[in-house]
Amino acid sequence: MKKTDTKERLFDASLKLISEKGYLGATTREIAQEADVTELTLFRHFGSKERLFTEVLSKYTFLPKLKELLPELERLSYESALRLVASTFLLTLKQRKPMIKIMYSEVNLYPEKIRQVYNKFITEIRLTMATYFASQQRKGVLRKVAPEVAARMFLGMLFSYFRTEEMMKGADLPRQKMEKDVRELVDIFIHGTANPEQ
Repeated sequence: MKKTDTKERLFDASLKLISEKGYLGATTREIAQEADVTELTLFRHFGSKERLFTEVLSKYTFLPKLKELLPELERLSYESALRLVASTFLLTLKQRKPMIKIMYSEVNLYPEKIRQVYNKFITEIRLTMATYFASQQRKGVLRKVAPEVAARMFLGMLFSYFRTEEMMKGADLPRQKMEKDVRELVDIFIHGTANPEQ
């Protein structure tokens, strides 16, 4: 069996079990069994459960998708770019809803080291988004605001929407409604709520 195939099976098994049981509930033995490998093989590939968790976050969170989007965003209008980010972010959250839901509920129970790993990814997503806002600022598209604060507000607005609609209400938002809401959210983010004619 190829090394890459084994790693992929371990990634898939980790995603499945963490989504079902959380980081705290999913043991390395169970992950190895789900991947049809020995626990020793898991540790040969990743060294520790913490390292495996870090790589699962690297692979399955919004961060790699956002990094892939950056070159395309620079070619789009500001509004189109933000709509693309918003739609992709929400679709990723929907795809990973079971994992996000259980991690969100148990994050305060994580050991300090795991909380640091979790927070590092949240911060890196925000900083990556901030680089886009900074580039728009240099072009004169975005007025003078702190790019990181803009990124925090934009992503926070979207996550709050997802948490309310999908996690708390338990809804499975139709794509059409989500896209309509994205247009509204992006419009409010760009133009605010005040009537420019007043």
